[in-house]
Amino acid sequence: MISLIENARINTIGGKNIMSKLQTISTDDLQRRLQKDGSFQFWNVLTDKYFKGEMIPGSRRVPLDQVGREVLRAQIPKDVEIIVYCAGPSCPQSILAAEKLNNLGYTDVKAYESGIEEWKSAGNQVEQLRAA
Repeated sequence: MISLIENARINTIGGKNIMSKLQTISTDDLQRRLQKDGSFQFWNVLTDKYFKGEMIPGSRRVPLDQVGREVLRAQIPKDVEIIVYCAGPSCPQSILAAEKLNNLGYTDVKAYESGIEEWKSAGNQVEQLRAA
């Protein structure tokens, strides 16, 4: 069973404080999910400026600035589980992508905030693609 942490966050967007609930997933839980079934969307959301070619196996690249277009293009149902990640804890892009998806009406979105940094620190492999 996945243990999720539900965080209440206060973000300042356009000068206004907005409170949002965000689900996150741990490295251990993500490893178990990938080994179990992989029946979810799994996206590296780093924008071209920050993408260094590293991908967690089983994921695909959907840059933060293309998230809205991608869900429309692919006609992804609103109840599909989507897990997003970026570089690591100091990178805000997975949180921003998860919030964007939540705002678009997606109901099962999780951010892997630990990102590539923690994934590699835990001894896991990454795939190397050409950097953007």
